Amino acid sequence: MKKIILTGGGSAGHVTPNLALIPELERRGYTVSYIGSKDGLEKGIIEGEGIPYHAISTDKLRRYFSLKTLTAPFRILKGYGEAKKLLKAEKPDVIFAKGGYVSVPVVKAAKKLGIPTLLHESDLTPGLANKLCFQDVSFALCNFPETLAYLPAGKSFVSGCPIRDSLKHGSREAGLAFTGLPGEKPVLLIIGGSLGSVYLNTKVRENLDALSERFEIVHLCGKGHLDETLSGRKGYVQYEYISEQMKDLFAMSDIVLSRSGANAICELLYLKKPMLLVPLSKAASRGDQILNARSFEKQGFAMVLEEEEITDEKLLGSLFELYDRREEFGTRMAESHQSDAVTFVCDKIEEAVTHG
Repeated sequence: MKKIILTGGGSAGHVTPNLALIPELERRGYTVSYIGSKDGLEKGIIEGEGIPYHAISTDKLRRYFSLKTLTAPFRILKGYGEAKKLLKAEKPDVIFAKGGYVSVPVVKAAKKLGIPTLLHESDLTPGLANKLCFQDVSFALCNFPETLAYLPAGKSFVSGCPIRDSLKHGSREAGLAFTGLPGEKPVLLIIGGSLGSVYLNTKVRENLDALSERFEIVHLCGKGHLDETLSGRKGYVQYEYISEQMKDLFAMSDIVLSRSGANAICELLYLKKPMLLVPLSKAASRGDQILNARSFEKQGFAMVLEEEEITDEKLLGSLFELYDRREEFGTRMAESHQSDAVTFVCDKIEEAVTHG
């Protein structure tokens, strides 16, 4: 049996593409385990799938000053030592890194031990964690053709985003049964990202009366962001995070309001779901979600509203327009030729194992 270790964490976007690879990797004869952080979101997701999970120390390298900025390098060095020890014990044939700061010590340790490594960049422009790893990997893969300009020449490829095959097999009826919604109106699915979006949550709840006149609403609001005063409200359900039933929520949804993390919007493209994207502002991020959203807008897959331009009227008007034009957006997405990313990535993993 060949052995692969997957790594990545910090948000569901660094985990779900790894999950998408597992069935095909197992079909090709790999045993799979995972290295993640000690208390990150990825721990619960991976353990819930029954995949062996190893936790290491990690921290982000902040671009601003805080007391954690002073101690972060020590936690990362500790994580490097823990990763190196784990890799020596596990003896994997290959590492696949999806990004996030937990990937950095794993990739660095693998390079030191001569273990081939692949890295996948989801966003149009690479984040700092992946930038730190480029020189150490066998192959760098990405979602957007524009991203190749930022990746090392000669070993970088556009793979697309690995998407879970199970997402194709959702049931509207199962979604209605799970949520308890009557299914009498079109369904609006709201996704604030796996960590939640306080901004989106607030805007949606401020406009709940107007939205509920036209839609039944499924609101994924992120851990710790439930509003108990809205529990039991007719035509509205809220969840912190959904994993197993996500396929059914997608199947029952007519349109989606979402942040524009790359993996999330690639899943929506894969499922041909009309989307209104509200990217994280530059004030709260490095601007990657804005680039992702504008790329999808340019290709005719989505409508976009940036936080700075949102008013209640624009938000409601855009969602109503999106629903009215849903068939137009669905047709454009159906015409896209999204690659079979799972097969492509697994082929590259095999190539890395064979040639080092």
